[in-house]
Amino acid sequence: METSKPELKLIQMSDVEAEEVSWLWYPFIPYGKLTIIQGDPGDGKTTFVLNAAAKLSKGISLDTGLQSEEPINIIYQTAEDGLADTVKPRLEGAGADCSKIHVIDESDKSLSMVDERVEQAIIRTGAKLLILDPLQAYLGGGMDMNRANEARDMTKKLGALAEKYKCAIILIGHMNKASGNKAAYRGMGSIDFYAVARSVLLVGRIEGEPELRAIVQIKNNLAAFGHSKAFRLSEKGFEWIGDYEITADEVLGGIAPKANKQEKAIALLRELAEDHNMIPSNEAVELAKEEDISKRTLEIAKNELGIKARRINNTWYWILKEIE
Repeated sequence: METSKPELKLIQMSDVEAEEVSWLWYPFIPYGKLTIIQGDPGDGKTTFVLNAAAKLSKGISLDTGLQSEEPINIIYQTAEDGLADTVKPRLEGAGADCSKIHVIDESDKSLSMVDERVEQAIIRTGAKLLILDPLQAYLGGGMDMNRANEARDMTKKLGALAEKYKCAIILIGHMNKASGNKAAYRGMGSIDFYAVARSVLLVGRIEGEPELRAIVQIKNNLAAFGHSKAFRLSEKGFEWIGDYEITADEVLGGIAPKANKQEKAIALLRELAEDHNMIPSNEAVELAKEEDISKRTLEIAKNELGIKARRINNTWYWILKEIE
């Protein structure tokens, strides 16, 4: 039996109009692409995503860069938590505008990531963010996520949907139990899931800090890697911390991170304040560099301490005398 051959079509690059990548959260979650957020069960992946979604539903910033110009519509699909007793209370607790967050009704038929209802929902709601939680539940019957050809086909179709509607798509997935492996291979079945995603974030516990969770970017094809972040989960609920010094290896290996660089930077500036009323900013940066503290981390510590900068004879100084 003869099979029809596809017609050859060529695209001339001179006819392609270049576009800049736009971001929901720079440099972690791009619009029009797939982002994977992975981690072990119970480590806070869903809690983080729901809190981010809650803020986005009101156009409020959770972190630098994680803010739309206006509230956005979001589609959130979950196969693990009840909408009435778990998801809705979490969203309300996070201050969400629940009229901006939609769920595709699966009461008649379970949803898969290539279900035509996904595209229909994006069109009807104008959603700029789609979340599938967990990815494993939306593969469709009979699909083996460990087979590369099947994984590649599904993620390619979903990626095309993201690009078509400039919608950020987040796939939340559980890590496998192959401890000691690279983060990419502790992901969700076939490495093709990891390959198709443009950004991959690891969420995990911080050794020695039972309430803290880290977010570490382990893949980024579109920009420089983002600085690791952290949030706290306690009886009081979710608390965003922001920049945190920790590596993927420390998260995966259950290794306590080296002394927090931000705390070291604060200590350094307090120490300098004991002997100096002010110091040239470039000198402070060099001293921090000797302590393996980045300029970015030093700037964060400076802002936290409320240190002001003043220009004197074309040189910028940091005023230290007002540090408590």
